[in-house]
Amino acid sequence: MSLLIKNITLVPMTGKEEVVEKTNIYIEGDKIIYIGELREDIKVTKTIDGQNKVAMPGLINAHTHIGMSLLRNYADDLPLHEWLTKKIWPIEAKLTAEDVYWGSLLSMVEMIQSGTTTFCDMYFFMDQVGKGLEESGIRGILTRGIIEESGKEKEKLDDTRELYKNWHGKGEGRIKVMVAPHAPYTCSPAYLEDVMDLAHELDTGIHIHLSETKKEVEDSYKTYGKSPIKHVYDLGLFKLPTIAAHCVHVDESDIKILRENNVSPVNNPSSNLKLASGFAPIDEMLKFGVNVSLGTDGSSSNNNLNMFEEIHLASIVNKAVNMDAVSVPAITALKMATINGAKALLWNKEIGSIEIGKKADVILIDMDKSHLYPRHNIISSLAYSVQGSDVDTVIVDGKIIMEKREIKTLDVEKIMYNAEKAAKDLVGR
Repeated sequence: MSLLIKNITLVPMTGKEEVVEKTNIYIEGDKIIYIGELREDIKVTKTIDGQNKVAMPGLINAHTHIGMSLLRNYADDLPLHEWLTKKIWPIEAKLTAEDVYWGSLLSMVEMIQSGTTTFCDMYFFMDQVGKGLEESGIRGILTRGIIEESGKEKEKLDDTRELYKNWHGKGEGRIKVMVAPHAPYTCSPAYLEDVMDLAHELDTGIHIHLSETKKEVEDSYKTYGKSPIKHVYDLGLFKLPTIAAHCVHVDESDIKILRENNVSPVNNPSSNLKLASGFAPIDEMLKFGVNVSLGTDGSSSNNNLNMFEEIHLASIVNKAVNMDAVSVPAITALKMATINGAKALLWNKEIGSIEIGKKADVILIDMDKSHLYPRHNIISSLAYSVQGSDVDTVIVDGKIIMEKREIKTLDVEKIMYNAEKAAKDLVGR
């Protein structure tokens, strides 16, 4: 398929021009082949009118648990440790593969509708998430969350090995697999070494929770005499490309370790606020040159997967925490959700910005909304005013996934019906 998006306002996220007015984007197959004036010599099969719209790279949700949509609004207003141990882990033990399939599809619908084209997921029954990815047409990284459990250590590693064999590179290259030890407090040092050996064997990266809560950090000092970040660094984890979710309670020495080892922390402002985990020092990390990306976490602790909401919070929370109105400016928050996320997921050569030769992962924002007038500053509008529901069109790999708010690849009503049924059945077991 060849596609022209004409007369569009473009926010390319290339670091060169922030906004390009009234330009045209030509797509051939899965790639962007030209950006600029109209070209009579380039023939297309479909044209999208970009009048009153803004094109930008598809958003990248760098840390989530999409099957948890079945637990949305199930367990709220609890501290993280109590939320996990008394509510979430007990009901997750009852999950079936079919539950995760419908929950994951529900999340994919929500992500498409709010402009997310790529996500990094950590959960169970990841074959079902891969199946949903193939059906939806979007892009994702599958990671099977590994919690050390006596007698099942090898089985869980073998699950990831099989996941990699079955899904890495599938979906016309839209699907990748990484290794995901849940956290240093759920995996012993010896088991983390086994996990690292597996990642080396598969030549892939690591996806892990780090320094999410004050309690986690305090316990790490009691047990190992060091922070969780220093602990896994000393074990050699950061010799592998690492996506580090949260990194809320970090000090300057932790941040230096992250920077020197090219670790990508994932800021999850909504989840951190709701679970009272604290405020990640994002401004300080960015000033140190750390590649900070953005995620929603699961929709049981958020309670949605709306990345525009995360962009908004990412751009305002640190202003208040630092008492500095220029902390984490709008353009920086947008980078966290696009090109920084692509770098974290080792996909920046293909996605994360709109450039000739890159994959055509593009979203169009309908700017003809009352809350988006007047148009003084498009970048500010995207970070501070745009809602997920303003996303009009979603293109992934050059294919139109959603147009004029209609999802082309999934049966939305069927998914919502089955997800609701699965959630009610799950709670009743």
